[in-house]
This record gives sequence, structure tokens and C-alpha cells, in this order.
Amino acid sequence: MNLRAIIPALPLRSASRLLGVTTVAVLLGACGGEEQPAQGQNRPAPVVTTQEVQRSDAQMIQEYPARIRGARETEVRARISGVLLERAYQEGAHVEEGDLLFRIDPTPMRIQLKQAEAALANARAEQRQAERDWKRAEQLFERGALSASERDRIRSQLDFAEAGMAQAQAQHDEARLNLSYTEVLAPITGATSLEVLPEGSLLGVGSLLTTVVQQDPVHIIFALPERDAAIQRAARVDDTSLDSHVDILLPDGSVYQRQASVDFTANSIDSATGTITVRAVVDNPDQQLIPGQFVRARVLLRRFEDQILVPTEAVGADARGPNVWVIDSESKAELRPVRTGTVIGDRQVIEEGLQPGDRVVINGQVGLQPGMPVRIAGDEPANAAGRE
Repeated sequence: MNLRAIIPALPLRSASRLLGVTTVAVLLGACGGEEQPAQGQNRPAPVVTTQEVQRSDAQMIQEYPARIRGARETEVRARISGVLLERAYQEGAHVEEGDLLFRIDPTPMRIQLKQAEAALANARAEQRQAERDWKRAEQLFERGALSASERDRIRSQLDFAEAGMAQAQAQHDEARLNLSYTEVLAPITGATSLEVLPEGSLLGVGSLLTTVVQQDPVHIIFALPERDAAIQRAARVDDTSLDSHVDILLPDGSVYQRQASVDFTANSIDSATGTITVRAVVDNPDQQLIPGQFVRARVLLRRFEDQILVPTEAVGADARGPNVWVIDSESKAELRPVRTGTVIGDRQVIEEGLQPGDRVVINGQVGLQPGMPVRIAGDEPANAAGRE
């Protein structure tokens, strides 16, 4: 537009004023002639991370704190009273069943044995004499030379002699047994502890001398929570091998090379802790597991076959129940209700609502609305290239 042609004769000040008004009018006309975009119309679609649903197998495995205990822990005690003469083993050393551990002064027991032997010999002589008297009495009674009352008296003497013989024999056996107790032998194969009483101590019957712990095999003691025990019990109806094997995790995080087998499960729940005590046994030939040591027991509670599992972060919930976001073939979001099952680690079993091939959102759910178009993480460069 040539403004000079329109207002050639106007004064300079008037021309300038008219030029400003005309410019504003032209700009307003230009703005009014173009339609402005609605607010948010060019807002980019949100980016989400998805995972394609597939059926797979899984195992429900839990770990529990456990303690190692010797398969047998036996207290070695004195069976007789006497003076402790000698400790015949090295404290802490491995001993075999029947090895000599302690020696108690045998002198009193030897004297008692000799007394018992003498009493036994005397009882044996009395018995033999009573037997001879009885034979003669029978002969005399048959001839009529002995009365019935006298015969019965002689028979009673024989009975008393036989009873005395039995008593003397028992006392002799007891004295011999007590003499054998002066040598204290290892009751089992295992490792010994410190001696409780030193040499020269006067022992009473039942005095504790040491403890022997069997270290091969060993027991793994742990507590199974009530909920986990119920899961395993229900699953064991179809799979009886579920509670028979236990992996042992050592303090350094490594797995013990041998697998333990459950050999005992308590038949009731501890009301104070809500747990069930379980014991497993495992071979320990290298003495790698030490009684009293803390470890972790890894237990298989249940096996799942041909199940749909999704990451737990993909599952949300609202007033209607659990749900997941699914991306359809047009890259639009769909909020789908589902029925959930057991949680297995960081994965959730989906019993209803999903099918193999569905793409569920595992990251970026915030702000999604049903029907909203989205971009799949990892696909942005390709989409951008297509728009250009």
C-alpha cells in the first residue's frame, strides 16, 4: 500500500498519526484473518514403556534365616563317683565313637569287683550244697525215712540258695560295669568341647565332663511363616517334592554345594511367633558348616506353569479393583481391569484380563487417560522420521 499516494497533501504531523493508525489496523486485520490453534492442541503424546505379555513358568522361592546345629549333640557325664585322673583327648579335636576321653580312678571299683566276686563264689557254694541236700532228701522221702515237713524245709533252703546266687551274680555284674565306667568313651563321632572339670576333680554321678557334637551331617533349623506354610501345604497336594529340598546360603552369599533335605516339620504353629519349625539335614564332610552358624535357607514353596506374569509396577488399582494400562494396535491407552493372583518376587500373576500378545505399560502411567495416544519408548526416532 502506498500511503504517500493516498495522503500527499497532509502536514507531516498528521501524516505520521494517520500512518500509525493505519499500521495498527492492518496488523489487527491480519491477526483476525488467521485462526489461532487451540491451547494444548500440539501437545506431544506421552512416552510409555511397554512389555508384551507372554505365558511362562515360574517358581515361588523364599529365603528364611536359619541356624546350623549338629545332627547330634551329646553331653558326656560321669556314671560313677570318683577322682578324675586323666583327660585323654585334645580339646576341640575330632574323636570317633568309642575313643577314650577321660579316665576315672579305678581302684575303688576294682575293690568292689573283688568283693562281688567273693560273694558270688560263696553264693555258688551254698547253692551247690543246697542242691546236694535236696537230692538226698528226695531219696530219703521216697524210702519213708524223711517226713514231708523236713523235705519241704530242705527244698526251701535250695530256693534261698538259688536266690542268693542270683543276687550275688547281679552285684558282681554291677561291680564289673562300674569298673568299665572308669574309662569314659566317646558316645558318638564328632568334635569335642572344652573340658568342664580338670584332672583331680572329685566327680559325682552325673557330673558333666564335656560335650561331643556330630558335625557330619548337620541340621538346618528355620521357621516357616504361617502364610508360606499354607501356600506350600496346598501346593504339595499336587507336587510332593516341594518341601524335600532346601538350598543353604552361606554368610558370604554363596550357595552351599550340597542340598539339604527336610526331615522334620512341626505339627503345630507356634502361637507366639506364628511360624512352623522346620528342620533339614545335609552332609558336611568338609566341616564347612559350623554348628551355631547363621545361614539362610532358600525354600521352594510353589511351582507355576503356563501363567501370565507382569512386573508388579504395571499393576494399579482404583475403586473397582486392580487394573493395568494396555496399548492397543493404534497406540492408544486402554485401562483394563484384571484379576490378580500370587506375587512372585517382582512379578504378579494375572489370572484374568490379559492375553498373550497384549502390550502392558510398565512405566509412564501417570497422566494417562483412556483413548489417549501414546508413544512407545524406543520407537520415537522412527515415528519422528515418519512425520518428517
